[in-house]
Amino acid sequence: LPTETREASPANFLIKIESFYKCGIHKYETKEFAAGEYKWRLIIYPNGDDNIVGKEYISVYLAMVDTSSLPANWEVNAVFSIFLLNHNSGNYLSSLGRTRRFQGVKSEWGFPNFISKKIMSDPSNGYLFRDSCVFGAEVFVIKREAVIEYLCLKNFDIPYKRDWLISNFSKLEDVWESNEFSAGGHKWKIRLNPKANGRKHVAIFLHNVGSEIVKASFTICIKDQLNDSEHEKQTTTNHWFTSTSPNWGWPTFMEIATMNDPKKGFIVNDSCLLHIEISCIEDVAQY
Repeated sequence: LPTETREASPANFLIKIESFYKCGIHKYETKEFAAGEYKWRLIIYPNGDDNIVGKEYISVYLAMVDTSSLPANWEVNAVFSIFLLNHNSGNYLSSLGRTRRFQGVKSEWGFPNFISKKIMSDPSNGYLFRDSCVFGAEVFVIKREAVIEYLCLKNFDIPYKRDWLISNFSKLEDVWESNEFSAGGHKWKIRLNPKANGRKHVAIFLHNVGSEIVKASFTICIKDQLNDSEHEKQTTTNHWFTSTSPNWGWPTFMEIATMNDPKKGFIVNDSCLLHIEISCIEDVAQY
């Protein structure tokens, strides 16, 4: 059985069992404990589960209980670990987390060979102290809220590219917005705020017009018209556009002072040249 040593005690349940062997009990069933909105208990066989292993091992199982109120054909997926205190070190021997499906036809999962009786009974190992021991459990229920996605990757052999010439830049008071354009089967707009961030910066955002979930990689730049170069450029990769977050970009794309510097070439004849390039789009369908 793969195990590890851990300092932290188990999060959900601990039980100290006195007279572990002297009482001669074939099976211990602990009291119920709650984890992930369900009820559980540990079932411990000091001399092994006769149905699976012999008497050389201690068997420990996690059982889901109080299931009468659950709907027909119920099932619960959970990741669980079983713990055993080492009295010498104060640490815990822990099984590695195991994911199992609990349901009406199989409501118990665990380890028939959790630890050998030889190791358990040796006082030098610290697991049995004056015939008492401490077991524990940690249970994390996996809620069935995962989104199943269908990804349709659209790579462009030639990336989508487009320029916009924004005239009368100095007269813009509010957000400039481009016309809708299509890329990768989706509708988009570019939005530019000429006086963002306390009127010190130009802000630029890409806006997804539709309500679907889309992942896109894109580059936006303001061209140096004097040297015909993409001098001021910003790139983002793999950003998710959703109905609640349809925009992505840069609130401080460029300082206005830099934008207006005639030597930079960003404003010529009171016009700027905005360029966008979209290189990859993924559609995501949710079920």
